[in-house]
Amino acid sequence: MKANETTVDHFDTDSLKELRPENQLPKTVLILAVVCVAAWFSNTVNGAPLLEALPGMLILYVMVVIGLVVGRLCPFYLPSVAWVSLISIIATLPSFPGSEWIVAQLAEVNFLAVVTPVLAYAGLALTGREFTMFRQTGWKLVLVALLVFTGTFVGSAIVAHLLL
Repeated sequence: MKANETTVDHFDTDSLKELRPENQLPKTVLILAVVCVAAWFSNTVNGAPLLEALPGMLILYVMVVIGLVVGRLCPFYLPSVAWVSLISIIATLPSFPGSEWIVAQLAEVNFLAVVTPVLAYAGLALTGREFTMFRQTGWKLVLVALLVFTGTFVGSAIVAHLLL
């Protein structure tokens, strides 16, 4: 190995904790706003007018931000998705004040149209860690990844065709 080459054999857990979304709230809230705007526009795929879905998208945004803040302030660790899910479940419980209105506004959002671009981006997003592992594994990983992606896509298309 040359002197200027570096390899990453292990990752510092403290530095990985800093990368969590709840530990970077200002950046996460801004990126989340951009994603919500893109998701709001993608909601028109099903023919829904933009203004009818706006309150529902704002409610989703607020629930996610509250979940991230709770995750940041809580003395014990739970993944952000758990906090966001918990906040969302509580806000839509029938005993929660205003839950009928919240559910009615969320009904205007087509979640399949909203989630599809987000999941596509999440599946394509690569970090430096993945590139480092990719360089170390070689061409076999490409073959396996292509087979997995193809099988997942074809399997999902078959299930969607049969059930939807």
